[in-house]
Amino acid sequence: MRDGFVKVAAATLNTKVADVEHNKWEIFRLIDETIENGAKIVVFPELCITGYTCGDLFSQDILLSQSAKALEEIAAYTTGKDGLFFVGLPYVVCNKLYNVAAAVCDGEVIGMVTKTFLPNYSEFYEMRQFQPGPKKADWIPYGEEEIPFGPQILFACEELPNLVVSAEVCEDVWSPVPPSIQAALAGATIVVNCSASDETVGKDAYRKQLISGQSARLIAGYVYANAGDGESTTDVVFGGHNIIAENGSILSESERFMNQTIYSEIDVDRIVSERRKNTTFQMEEDLDRFIRVPFSIKVEDTKLTRTFEKLPFVPENESLRNRCCEESLMIQAMGLKKRLNHTNCKSAVVGISGGLDSTLALLVTAKAFDLQGIDRSCIEAVTMPCFGTTDRTYQNACVLTKKLGATLHEVNIQDAVRVHFRDIGHSEEKHDVTYENAQARERTQVLMDIANQTGGMVIGTGDMSELALGWATYNGDHMSMYGVNSSVPKTLVRHLVQYCADTCEDKELQEVLVDILDTPVSPELLPPKEGEIAQKTEDLVGPYELHDFYLYYMMRFGYAPSKIYRLARQTFEGMYDKDTILKWLNTFYRRFFAQQFKRSCLPDGPKTGSVALSPRGDLRMPSDACANIWLRDLEDLM
Repeated sequence: MRDGFVKVAAATLNTKVADVEHNKWEIFRLIDETIENGAKIVVFPELCITGYTCGDLFSQDILLSQSAKALEEIAAYTTGKDGLFFVGLPYVVCNKLYNVAAAVCDGEVIGMVTKTFLPNYSEFYEMRQFQPGPKKADWIPYGEEEIPFGPQILFACEELPNLVVSAEVCEDVWSPVPPSIQAALAGATIVVNCSASDETVGKDAYRKQLISGQSARLIAGYVYANAGDGESTTDVVFGGHNIIAENGSILSESERFMNQTIYSEIDVDRIVSERRKNTTFQMEEDLDRFIRVPFSIKVEDTKLTRTFEKLPFVPENESLRNRCCEESLMIQAMGLKKRLNHTNCKSAVVGISGGLDSTLALLVTAKAFDLQGIDRSCIEAVTMPCFGTTDRTYQNACVLTKKLGATLHEVNIQDAVRVHFRDIGHSEEKHDVTYENAQARERTQVLMDIANQTGGMVIGTGDMSELALGWATYNGDHMSMYGVNSSVPKTLVRHLVQYCADTCEDKELQEVLVDILDTPVSPELLPPKEGEIAQKTEDLVGPYELHDFYLYYMMRFGYAPSKIYRLARQTFEGMYDKDTILKWLNTFYRRFFAQQFKRSCLPDGPKTGSVALSPRGDLRMPSDACANIWLRDLEDLM
């Protein structure tokens, strides 16, 4: 449960219809199995104590009394067992029969959630046996105590305040207004569903979409346990399709017809953080109608079985990745197209270095010109060799420009920079930050003046990862008139260029794009060593795949540094050791806070993904904010 992760389980038992004793022992077995696997919230199917398909046997007193007795024994069996368990059964209150999900914890039944919506169509005829649950929860006698009965019950963990569980039963989630909506608005972060949904062709896909969508709509975790093999097949078949979802993502899903138990970890801290940011998630005002029932579980480290993508900005699935690339390129190009149209620009000026970022900016500019119906020759691609330029990057810049049909300008800035060094009294032999930044600022001056000459605008090439680290020269490559790459992280830049290489028909263009992809990332501001790039960015600030991972989980979910470190260690195991991960995570936070002043005055640029750093959009952060508490969080790990 550290870092907000709560292990949950959805378990389908090998049911025997109306054999309460058998089903009870199956539940005992699965309780032990799920506890052994560390689950804290365990969900069983609808009416699992009796079996869902008993039909008119639900009118038999012996079945109902045996079911109620079995619930008492199941509750007793959980004594000393660390978890909250939900089991389904028929239960009589005031001579009315209800379909309920009973919540059991440490030897006690702590509440019964009633099914609100009873299906009475097609193969379902529940209103023949059951009553819909009451509109409001109330207390009923149970043994020597009273327990809450009805809807609107919240089970709140005393040790983990963000863990609040609500329950609904099968059809409830299929209804137009599921009870879980109000429960989530009242604070429930995990919704459980005891279900008995039969299988028909294609229904599994719809069910999966439904549970995924409900978890997204509620910004919640959702644990769905379904009846399976063992239920009566007189008219229908049950597949035991269990699903665990979190905020729209499927974390775990069972194979159908296998009666599997599935596990995953729901991040309740992430859920609360997402709700806090979402201004349309309006909390329920009438909280008095909800009954909050406390429960207690031990706080332990949760061994994570869910995985986290190494490249969270880049989909792993090839089809989704290609779609991501297509959409990102179109968003970038459409943003630039609008700006060109609005300003009546006659040209676009792009500084082209032979590196990844400027290559992507030129590709996007070419696409925008095509969309606008402007000849690509009006793109002014400017290569500005200086002290650190290698022949490889220079040649690639030239070939790329010609193959895309842009107009190539070469402006060697060595003499201008030397004059500047002379004017400010700086030795050319002193390869410090002044030496490097003077070149970057001279290049920006050249681009701005060419834009004035040609009636155009300077297109920014810097990417979001560089902005996060402040790896840009203030008022140098940091500045432009429109930054097409400003919300594209470095790891996605690489895939966008790769996508363009894979889909272009020109073999020579493809070859130069592939060579650019193979070139080390470098600002090329220091003299080459034996003709090769001497300054490699990732040797200086760290691997971009790590920084993009850090950036995503910091900005998207607000995770603490120690939590990001934990996820990074698991995700990059075998690639980077823990000391390396910690070293670059420290670097990330130090630079992220120290360099905010550069992000506070960014040029306009389009947002392409779920994370951006624009001071006008996603990140309203003071330039003088202190990083102390974030860095201290990391110090505790050393």
